[in-house]
Amino acid sequence: MAKELLLGIDIGTSGCKIALFSRNGSVVCSDTEEYKVYYPEPGYVEQDPDEWWEAVCRGTKKLIEKARINPADIAGVGIDGQSWAAIAVDSDGNVLIRNPIWMDTRAEAICEELNRTIGEDRIFAVSGNPLKAQYTTGKILWYKRNKPEVYQRISKILQSNSYIAYRLTGVMSQDLSQGYGLHCFNMRKGVWDRDMGSALGFDIGILPDIAACHEVIGTVGTNAAAQTGLAEGTPVVAGGLDAACGTLGAGVIESGQTQEQGGQAGGMSICLKDYCADKRLIMSWHVIPERWLLQGGTTGGGGVLRWFHEQFGFEERLKARERGGSSMALLDELAKTVPAGSEGVIFLPYMAGERSPIWDEKAKGVFYGLDYSKTKAHLARAVMEGAAYSLLHNIETAEGAGASVGTMRAMGGAANSRFWTQMKADITGRSIEVPGSDTATTLGAALLAGVGVGVYRDFDEAVSETVTVKRRHEPNGEIKEEYARGYRTYLELYAALKELMHK
Repeated sequence: MAKELLLGIDIGTSGCKIALFSRNGSVVCSDTEEYKVYYPEPGYVEQDPDEWWEAVCRGTKKLIEKARINPADIAGVGIDGQSWAAIAVDSDGNVLIRNPIWMDTRAEAICEELNRTIGEDRIFAVSGNPLKAQYTTGKILWYKRNKPEVYQRISKILQSNSYIAYRLTGVMSQDLSQGYGLHCFNMRKGVWDRDMGSALGFDIGILPDIAACHEVIGTVGTNAAAQTGLAEGTPVVAGGLDAACGTLGAGVIESGQTQEQGGQAGGMSICLKDYCADKRLIMSWHVIPERWLLQGGTTGGGGVLRWFHEQFGFEERLKARERGGSSMALLDELAKTVPAGSEGVIFLPYMAGERSPIWDEKAKGVFYGLDYSKTKAHLARAVMEGAAYSLLHNIETAEGAGASVGTMRAMGGAANSRFWTQMKADITGRSIEVPGSDTATTLGAALLAGVGVGVYRDFDEAVSETVTVKRRHEPNGEIKEEYARGYRTYLELYAALKELMHK
């Protein structure tokens, strides 16, 4: 019997998710391992890549044991990861400093300076993206200016997925879909631009060679096999951006199809055959060949509800322990007791500044419209609505840039909430489909491995074999105007508060 098991590894912000899939996309077994996020100073948000690796090792061993499989039956490994890492490693592959993750804004002043000296338009013409502090570029230059002893020892800069791939195989790589974090990446051609690298102020020699996301870059080595429980010699593909792998895992591979993201971050990814960049949005390569993704990426996705749950969900957690079930589901039920529009309570979900489309590192989270009649239920619903308003803001921006957004495919943990998914359909006025697996991101990583090692002929076959729609949400036109009023207030609030936020 041919090997047909595929392993997907997802290096997320809140933890590492690992899932083993059969050829038809069903989950054989899965595991989640958490790790820390560090906030050492205002604007600094860090994680330790070695803690990612430790989580991968724990998770794969647990998964193999729980699944009771022979690890030699795994045909290939695919890895996806969070965006805009700047993992500095020396020539021996040792991590030199904790990695500033996608929410880190310490390089704001550096990016502002480069936009002035090089020119925003010149940078955008090459990279297809605005130069902002959250991207990889500014973080590299922050090392150079603020940690010269670290910068001088850098052999390569790796991304989250490529670091785990390196630990598995000993090969340092850079996949196409994660190139967008570097503004010396030519977005049209998918190659490094040496001239732009020089203009930005660093040698592109510290960047690995670029590989297709489904390209086999190496195999699991002896030490990695001992640490993870995987079989030595198992093929590993380059992998890609988590949002792009989730887009693949949701079945979005044709131009015009759209993925709605409900992980820690929020937003959407529109699959494009023709280049269509906009400074207010995020442009990347898809993990499949000859496609781009025009993305709206926000800091306020599932993470804002997780924050609310942690800070204000004690009662729900207690009830869940006593009665069984999910405390997050109890928050859904609480929010349902308040009508659409939260009776005037509006939440700006800018809990770590905001990315697209406003690109404001100083933006703050805000509750507006409180009075003595308002309850925790109003706040819970307003948090959900605020994340949905930010999604609509990005959709409208993308359509203004010339992209078309129709039916969306939802992915991420937030897609498990029927209530929140329906709310997003109502607020955006778009139908939303939810694929059959809520592990779209790890499935996408596994599908890259499946195509790379030949389990599937191509991506069309991979998606047709594995992705099914289990439910569909149609927008409710009866509450359209209530949400339209809330959305107008949402936009006006930021415009009115922006100057105060910047003081």
